[in-house]
Amino acid sequence: MTNQQYLLELKGISKEFPGVKALDNVSLQVRPGTVHALMGENGAGKSTLMKCLFGIYKPDEGEIYLDGQKVEINHSRDALEMGISMIHQELHPVPFRSVMENIWLGRFPSKGFWPMRFIDHTKMYSDTEELFEQLDIHIKPDTIVGKLSVSQIQSIEIAKAVSFHSRIIVMDEPTSSLTSIEVEHLFKIIQELKSRGVSIIYISHKMEEILRISDEVTIMRDGKKIGTWPAAELTTDLIISKMVGRDLTQRFPQRHNVPNGVVLKVEGLTSIHPKSFNNVSFELRKGEILGIGGLVGAQRTELIEALFGLREIQSGSISINDKLVRIKSPAAAKRYGMALLTEERRTTGIIPVLSVHENAAIANMRKYIRPYGLLNERKKRDEVNQVVEKLRTKTPSPKTLIMNLSGGNQQKVLLARWLLTSPEILLLDEPTRGIDVGAKYEIYTIIADLAKQGKSIIMISSEMPELLGMSDRIMVMSEGKITGILNGQEASEEEIMRLAAQH
Repeated sequence: MTNQQYLLELKGISKEFPGVKALDNVSLQVRPGTVHALMGENGAGKSTLMKCLFGIYKPDEGEIYLDGQKVEINHSRDALEMGISMIHQELHPVPFRSVMENIWLGRFPSKGFWPMRFIDHTKMYSDTEELFEQLDIHIKPDTIVGKLSVSQIQSIEIAKAVSFHSRIIVMDEPTSSLTSIEVEHLFKIIQELKSRGVSIIYISHKMEEILRISDEVTIMRDGKKIGTWPAAELTTDLIISKMVGRDLTQRFPQRHNVPNGVVLKVEGLTSIHPKSFNNVSFELRKGEILGIGGLVGAQRTELIEALFGLREIQSGSISINDKLVRIKSPAAAKRYGMALLTEERRTTGIIPVLSVHENAAIANMRKYIRPYGLLNERKKRDEVNQVVEKLRTKTPSPKTLIMNLSGGNQQKVLLARWLLTSPEILLLDEPTRGIDVGAKYEIYTIIADLAKQGKSIIMISSEMPELLGMSDRIMVMSEGKITGILNGQEASEEEIMRLAAQH
């Protein structure tokens, strides 16, 4: 028998992949109507454990109990039928279909009699409206999903999970793309779900969120459970030390870069799209980390994609080292010593079916071509191995498919890809999104070292502590315009938010 006070129990779950033991005898107990946080560094096994619960993976060992009864979950459909939903970190909606079709996919309401049954669009619309009203979501059910922001798609995923009448909802990094206002809305939804007796398993790297919203916290490290504690007994420093197995006295490394001389000058840059960035002017100095802050919709990503030749410009100019340049493609940007680390690593970064080695080398292949078109495989292998090891990337082998790495380690491989091109200007869009505190510190250290070497860095971040802890100056945007540029040492969260909210 198992303990009836728990809605869900995972007992002795183990899972092994070629070359790595992802889970080693992990147990987890979740009480009804509570938020149970699951924390650990990237590669600790959090997502793998939840995929075993949701039927995506079959555990090699262990048992799952629901309401005190042992259950077999062989498929995601089994989990959904038992009242278990999962909102994945990487969202995969059907972009060319409507919001309501995405929510009710595979279970559309119908009308008529066999063989003349049809989808009942009227009922589907009204059911979606009713669901959105419960959750205070303001999106029209017939809106095409491809037109929505990442944060709106996140809201739809939550609504979809609720529509299954789930008793357990797994949320994997649910706030990674949300503004502070949208986070507050999510927390209201979670409180409403708790009041109905729904249990939330909440995976996040954001300490402040965990301490605020959780009832209990389970911490994992290297595929093992370290322990479970009431959230009220934990502090940020305690969580960090248990996650990484050592004390991190500082969240950000000391920086020794000395910015001097203008490397990049942008004047009056205006997008060809009227609702995008408009009349943007700023300078980037050699050896400087320029942070860009703002809320969702501020057009920060659109701006740096335009600098990298991915978006068309209507007017304005870009100068590099006092020379006027025209950048109409990423290839041109690379020739001028620029590199872009994109925000959405799965959709615009990694090539999932290729190895770690090939993903890292792909932007630098010309460098490895010998006369007569032959590839210098040894030089390529040695350089890739050197930078992948320098970034402390956890991978069983360089030949491992990148899709099998954790999110944080995928991000490190993408950073390695661009470091191999020896860039002078790095454009980093949310470089630590969805990455644990230990891996964040390592990436911060790399960024600080690059700045010390004289590399110039533009870093978009939605995390205030990150902007304040890493930036020499902070440029704040709102609705496509610059609303202020602050000295990093003198800036405050309140001042950044004030500028970000200006219209």
